[in-house]
Amino acid sequence: MIIIFTFLTILLGAVPIAIYSSIGIDTDHFGWGVTLGVFIIVFILYRNRLQFSGWYKGKGREKLPGSVSTRLVITAILLVLSPLILNLALG
Repeated sequence: MIIIFTFLTILLGAVPIAIYSSIGIDTDHFGWGVTLGVFIIVFILYRNRLQFSGWYKGKGREKLPGSVSTRLVITAILLVLSPLILNLALG
């Protein structure tokens, strides 16, 4: 599970960082926010979808409540967009 989280976070985190770099936004100081946002998205994806498609059939397999998922998605989106927001705010 740790390998899956790490692999997906690195793979999916490279996309927004590459986009920000291509439009000239520096992600050196705010890249951690993008990575954390992508990690949260991978966590939500795992808890709500991927854990039910695997081989593990033990206890504790339940989806995140809808309100928690919504809050986490909003937080993740804000973190992924943080370099863009801060670049626009700081000029």
